[in-house]
Amino acid sequence: MKRKLPSLIALECFEAVMRSGQVTRAAESLNLTQSAVSRQIGNLEDYVRQPLFRRERKRLIPTDAALQYNTAIAPLLANIESETLRLMTWGADDRVLTLGLLPTFGSHWLIPRLGGFTQAFPDIQLNIVTGLTPQDFAAANTDVSVQYGNGDWPGMVGHKIVEEEIVAVISPGLVAGESHIEIDNYDRLQMTTRPYAWSEWLGHDDGPVRGGAQFENFTMMIEAVRSGLGVAVLPLMYIARDLAAGRLVAPFGEAVKSTNAYYLVYSETHAHTKKVQSFRDWLLHIR
Repeated sequence: MKRKLPSLIALECFEAVMRSGQVTRAAESLNLTQSAVSRQIGNLEDYVRQPLFRRERKRLIPTDAALQYNTAIAPLLANIESETLRLMTWGADDRVLTLGLLPTFGSHWLIPRLGGFTQAFPDIQLNIVTGLTPQDFAAANTDVSVQYGNGDWPGMVGHKIVEEEIVAVISPGLVAGESHIEIDNYDRLQMTTRPYAWSEWLGHDDGPVRGGAQFENFTMMIEAVRSGLGVAVLPLMYIARDLAAGRLVAPFGEAVKSTNAYYLVYSETHAHTKKVQSFRDWLLHIR
């Protein structure tokens, strides 16, 4: 059986007039002419077989029936609009991947490789944010992130991407002409998120040393070492070119393998989404 429903445009015009109290304002809000709005109000009155407004000068005074009708249909129209917008963007969430990156790992290792992902999955748009801690990535509501650690994050899935080797390096200008290079003669630069880096490279904690400047990320620390501010323990993957080009030197000992590694991390609740699966499979394949 055919439903007894007036036209949607008539309902829109009615609701707009009820909201604004004037045909002129209703017409402006709907991008229609005044005569078109008036005509639709007349069509609705014909359909329900009763007047909905009293005309007093330039104002329309709604009847009691119109007030009751508007109370019922206004939220329905709003709901129809909301659900229509939802339908228009259906599946869009699975086409935007928010990726959280440690700044130096992103710029030195992952971002140069991301062209391969965008070519393989052109329908997935990347939204890249940077952070230093798991809390940063949680606050940014990332779908996946690259984090440094032992792979154990409660409620999260972790896949090892890259292991790390670290080595103590210094600017060649600071050691030029030195016949006997002693590491204790130089300020030791520190990473606030890697307070154990020195003891890890040394293999022990050697107590009080000459303290140097502290940094929040490796990018700044690498530049500080190049500039001669001191000696620092840095991941070999970030400074291999500097060592090869002679911008940095490592006269204090060989590189050692870090206890931790870089992991692709995401929530267990995101594990079955297509975009996360696509990025995970691509990243684990290229490593």
